[in-house]
Amino acid sequence: MEGNRTGRRTVLRTAGALAAATAVTGCGTLMGTGDSRGSSGGGKKRLIVSNSGGAYNDALTKAIYEPFAKETGITVTTVNYQSAQVIAQVRQGRPQVDLMDNSLLIFQKMARLDCLESVDHDRLKNVKGAGIAENQLPEHAVGKNVWASLMAYRTDSLKRAPKSWADFWNTHSFAGPRSLQSAEVDLPELEFALLADGVPLDKLYPLDVDRAFASMSRIRGDVKKFWNTGALPAVLLGRKEVVMTSVWAGRADELIKQGMPVAYQWNGARRMTNGWGIPKGADNTDAAYKLIDFSLRPEVQAAFAKLYPGGPVVPAATKLLSDDVLATLPTSPQNLKTGFDADVAWWDKNLEAVTKLWQEWADA
Repeated sequence: MEGNRTGRRTVLRTAGALAAATAVTGCGTLMGTGDSRGSSGGGKKRLIVSNSGGAYNDALTKAIYEPFAKETGITVTTVNYQSAQVIAQVRQGRPQVDLMDNSLLIFQKMARLDCLESVDHDRLKNVKGAGIAENQLPEHAVGKNVWASLMAYRTDSLKRAPKSWADFWNTHSFAGPRSLQSAEVDLPELEFALLADGVPLDKLYPLDVDRAFASMSRIRGDVKKFWNTGALPAVLLGRKEVVMTSVWAGRADELIKQGMPVAYQWNGARRMTNGWGIPKGADNTDAAYKLIDFSLRPEVQAAFAKLYPGGPVVPAATKLLSDDVLATLPTSPQNLKTGFDADVAWWDKNLEAVTKLWQEWADA
């Protein structure tokens, strides 16, 4: 999975070509052409950062890049490189970015390909004692913000609110067409199928793939569409073409703001972390570490969360946020209790095989 979902309160992931790109390069594909989009600050030093652009970049610029440049004099220039491009640059000994903003799943792949520097977490003063989860501090990356996939539903189409994925799978008590995510756009939602089949949150991994597909088969006839773009589930829900759907957190908020009778459920939400990675051989590692450390200040984490639905990885940041903002974030104290973190090591190892199985299942 690469990039970030665009839209002011939405995250746009574009990992549809991930499996194909993996076959060639071992990594997925990031949106865009690799062109520079602009810079923040006017210092003599420059840090080149790759991210996925759109509203995500806008929020990063306002909450992180600009105040960082003002404080340090280090200009932040953003580009939109594909990870395959960065891998090629690293292998040629000429990485053209100093720092990458991407998912920990992509960094897991890049580390396996020996394309990332190991991170010296001791150089990051804002990591020490911050309470950042261990899975968000792998050897070759540093977590920064968290997004999630969850269940959303029409409140005017159901007699009562669904509380779990088991309810989503219960087509008798919760009748109506549904939508789920296709493997074309992101990780297949095998975890949701397993939760619906009674697997506890803390027993999901390693995923029982056969059991997950058997569970998916039970609901297949009621799935109107396996959505293949980030915007589609909200469109289907907004048009009342489905009564329930999986959706990237933030999309449902837009419908609610438009006055649609829509609600969503954090129980069983699948969390994924975006973070920082330093390409192997990058020249400006000192400035990269400074930006990483700056981004982990609680007040900076909170400033970003106010602009974009990316949950802070630093627990202290949640104390700086209002209840209405916390309600939209996967890492708020309440929402953390009911969701789970995707196991990126498992998905890195199994994504290609699972995607092939999904395609065979979908075509059957």
